Amino acid sequence: MTRISLPASIDAAPEGAQPLLEAVKKQIGSVPNLFRLTANSPAGLEGYLGLSGALAKGALDAQTRERIALAVAQINGCDYCLSAHTYIGKNLAKLDDAEIAANRNGRSTDEKADAAVRFAVALVQNRGQVGKDDVKAVKAAGYGDAELVEIVAHVALSTLTNYLNEAFDTPIDFPAVHAAAA
Repeated sequence: MTRISLPASIDAAPEGAQPLLEAVKKQIGSVPNLFRLTANSPAGLEGYLGLSGALAKGALDAQTRERIALAVAQINGCDYCLSAHTYIGKNLAKLDDAEIAANRNGRSTDEKADAAVRFAVALVQNRGQVGKDDVKAVKAAGYGDAELVEIVAHVALSTLTNYLNEAFDTPIDFPAVHAAAA
């Protein structure tokens, strides 16, 4: 049971959030609990969707975005996000089980992506205070300045959803995955 309301339908959500939830339903075919919970604040939902949508058009590919989300969710212990991103990673980004396990352990089986995931992990573990060697390593792997900014933004976006789900105990509506199992 969530700690705040979880609108049972789009019509039960605050009026300002309803068109946003309709757009989510049209895009992905359903309205996962994270979106319904976030809809309690139309501004919060709009902010989340805006950043997520903008980053989806960025320089990082879908696989790298999912890798980062998995690593951050594991560190933050967010079972909801681990469940969602394991499902998305397997079914949409086409990550295999070995890659998902590596991501949850702060790594990647892909050499270039490994640098991005390690950088994301360093950001979380050091609360953004990474050193010049951390930046140098991810640049040496072939990432440019725009991609580095996007890695930071994806860590922030993942942290937002991790915190929403953990703070308010969002019911998992994906095949369940647990942080303790990595």
